[in-house]
Amino acid sequence: METLVFEQELKERTRLAEEVLKKYLPAEGGPQGRLTEAMNYSLLAGGKRLRPVLMRETYEMCGGQEEDPALEAFMAAIEMIHTYSLVHDDLPAMDNDCYRRGKKTTWYVYGDAMGILAGDGLLNYAFETAAGALTRCCQEEGIPEGERIAGLKRISEALSVLARKAGIYGMIGGQAVDIMDSENQSAGAENGNQAPEDKGGEPQELERLLFIHEHKTAALIQAAMMIGAILAGAAPQKVREIEKCAYNIGIAFQIQDDVLDVVGNSQELGKSIGSDAQNNKRTYVALMGLDRAKADVEALSQEAVDILDGFQGRHEFLKQLILALIHRTH
Repeated sequence: METLVFEQELKERTRLAEEVLKKYLPAEGGPQGRLTEAMNYSLLAGGKRLRPVLMRETYEMCGGQEEDPALEAFMAAIEMIHTYSLVHDDLPAMDNDCYRRGKKTTWYVYGDAMGILAGDGLLNYAFETAAGALTRCCQEEGIPEGERIAGLKRISEALSVLARKAGIYGMIGGQAVDIMDSENQSAGAENGNQAPEDKGGEPQELERLLFIHEHKTAALIQAAMMIGAILAGAAPQKVREIEKCAYNIGIAFQIQDDVLDVVGNSQELGKSIGSDAQNNKRTYVALMGLDRAKADVEALSQEAVDILDGFQGRHEFLKQLILALIHRTH
């Protein structure tokens, strides 16, 4: 697929994901109106809508029907969960960021207390939105009982994946370990301890870093793609293959982040490079060296593509999207 064609198709798919999200925005007004206003401000602050796009593309690759209310509900839900994680990341107690994508962050506009509640509201509303697919499946008329049961089973399985990948055994767990490591490194820096110079990659340090990357970043990508496959009716083995593919995507994405911090163009990235080394931050490049990091990005991305090529459904756009995501320069 030519670059221009791919970019046009990505723009259109992002627009469609944005339209789906707008269908499920919480209504503003009432005594709690400021809360829902803050939630909608967060949801409409921009973004690539990558996770819902990945969900829909995987769904179609696995043979899913074009019009599926359950799919749209889960597309909106996963974007709400991703957005809530960003709202909380920006809080003074976390990264203390006042701007994201050129706009004032939610807490900076509405106050940190309302920022916390807006994140909480988005997380809860995400599951309310996804669970609504169960209700619709139960109430929809004219569906044979066998099909209804199969649909309920798929939606229940998708809910389970969403909950686990977003929770303490997924994204939240990864964020917690990342925070604990940052606190330990800050304490070590205050005590005069320096980051290790060895490039051989301490097994325990590497294992912990990969744990963070898998859970903090890859988990929601896994959730998006696995749910797409599940709702399309993919066999359990195929869902497991998708989970592995999405793991590779998330890990390669984070390793590429580390590589760009060393060799990237500060103007393209929109931030100064070399900040990880200056802050003694544990990175894949610091542990394994630049050449090994680049090689592993290539190996992980190739394996992800090979997994996709094992599927018979159309996936040219999905494959190019994954490669563009992993091999980005900014």
